[in-house]
Amino acid sequence: MTETILILQPIAAELRDIILTELPPGFVASFTETTDPAHLKEKLADADHVVFWDIGLPAELLHAGRRLKLAHKWGVGVENIDLDAARARSIQVARTPGSNAVPVAEFAVGLMIAIGRRIVTAHNSMIAGNWAKNEIWRRSIMLSGKTVGIVGLGAIGKEVARRVQGFGCTVLYHTRTRLSDAEEAARGVSHRGLEDLLVQSDFICLCCPLTPQTRGMIAAPQLAMMKPGSILVNVARGGIVPEADLIVALRDGPLAGAAIDVFEPEPPDPANPLLHMDNVIVTPHCASTAFENSAVGVRHWLANIVRVARGEALPETDRVI
Repeated sequence: MTETILILQPIAAELRDIILTELPPGFVASFTETTDPAHLKEKLADADHVVFWDIGLPAELLHAGRRLKLAHKWGVGVENIDLDAARARSIQVARTPGSNAVPVAEFAVGLMIAIGRRIVTAHNSMIAGNWAKNEIWRRSIMLSGKTVGIVGLGAIGKEVARRVQGFGCTVLYHTRTRLSDAEEAARGVSHRGLEDLLVQSDFICLCCPLTPQTRGMIAAPQLAMMKPGSILVNVARGGIVPEADLIVALRDGPLAGAAIDVFEPEPPDPANPLLHMDNVIVTPHCASTAFENSAVGVRHWLANIVRVARGEALPETDRVI
């Protein structure tokens, strides 16, 4: 019997080709053409499994999936699916931890260097016909030898830590579940409470999920205690940092700069001040979207879909419900 996997949002032809190439026997892929709710409900009606990421699954869409066995997030954060509705329908929910850790970590470190050394500012100045060498010199902040604080030391946070250590950085971390002393020593990281991490770090990289506990976690009081001249990089979720508070901290201090890949909502309003500040780099939630890593994620969620189709248990690391 053939089972249908629905890809919930429109995707590029190249990604379709990767998915079709990786499909195991006994499965077919179904693709959406628009994000119109009526179209999504129609496609969900015939799906046994659905893969989602930017387009979420509220209750009304889950109820349209009368045959759904599994809703699989291509990514880690599951804040955009109604888990109560999924439980009520006995729909399993899974995610792909670790599959995009390397591209996100690489991107995060790239953002640290780009905002610290004012690379985008220098580029824009050149395009405008200027030669802002002295201005860039005055405002440049090196990553090498600095203290980097990582909030959330999951797969992504660990990869960030490994990379910044190559720049001779001291790495602090804050996470809900502390590593053992042996693992801290092996990874060369030191645990701190959130306040201590904010006070001590030159660069702070947010790598944690958005949960009720982390929503608004880095607000005005936390931003105010950061080091003067420090830099914030957010490759996690926009809801962790209230944007109005961040704008004040960038305008009036203590932050020297920020690099933001995630917003709430997405995409942001074009009038959002963060898009127009010269000490901010903004990117369209693309830290995880390296083309050459796409097949890794596809194989990850396909393996879980096959497990569910066979009646097998999902890996504990991947299972949400």
